[in-house]
Amino acid sequence: MRDQLKEPEFNQELTGKMEEKLIDLLFKYENAFPTDKEPLVSIIGHEVDIILNVGKSYPPLLRRPAYPASPSARVALDVNIKELMDLGILRKVGHNEQVERQPVT
Repeated sequence: MRDQLKEPEFNQELTGKMEEKLIDLLFKYENAFPTDKEPLVSIIGHEVDIILNVGKSYPPLLRRPAYPASPSARVALDVNIKELMDLGILRKVGHNEQVERQPVT
């Protein structure tokens, strides 16, 4: 972790003292973060299967998107979801493994 913090980029709004406290906390809990040597892995027994179903059996109000978003917000969300999937934090399971999400254009 020390290598990653050689040239940190912090929010411009943080004061020097706040940056020091943040770095202290990061080092105090450094075992909680993935590294190049120990990447993020699944914890056996702590996986949650989420099945999304909005088929015809649901009333029309439940078939609408839960959080309507503008096209630009959907694109940003798609980018974030892809990043989380590439990192292995999110993955498709069950029926959703075969479903490919169409990007918003």
